[in-house]
Amino acid sequence: MRHHSIPCWSILLLASFAGGCKHEADISSLDLELYELAQSTNGHVWYRANDDLLDRTGGSGHGEPLLRTRYNAIAATVLDSSGRVEPDTLFPSGSLIVKELWESGSTLGTYAVMLKRPGDPSADAGGWVWGYIRASGEVRVSALEQGAACRNCHTQAGHIDATLMNLAFP
Repeated sequence: MRHHSIPCWSILLLASFAGGCKHEADISSLDLELYELAQSTNGHVWYRANDDLLDRTGGSGHGEPLLRTRYNAIAATVLDSSGRVEPDTLFPSGSLIVKELWESGSTLGTYAVMLKRPGDPSADAGGWVWGYIRASGEVRVSALEQGAACRNCHTQAGHIDATLMNLAFP
């Protein structure tokens, strides 16, 4: 017998239609939105204009050994001519940053997503909505948690608006 894994967000969405609480529907719809945004690469620019997979740095809190990071057109407005984040900048509202975390050179494991959306109830104090979603769609950390699992590392000395690529990959 073959078993199929069903992503958490789909179970929550189905539960909300079957009489589950509204709070669960809000979580799953936001996580689903971030997942769908993470899957699209249209108009995105890669960090340092290069889509090569990079080795995870020693200080990374992510388990996968490889990564690459891309920016939507709005976020790319604060990249310099070499594709690095301009120092001492803030990303504009609507910025989307997707870190693809790879288990191997051929297996994408997780999307770590940052969406700059000040005023969103799930945004942190800096205006970021954080998502941590497996490539299969399974939610690892819900956006409702406001990046609580991520902010400790992402606000260390040297960060630029909670981003670390310049620090980790100068």
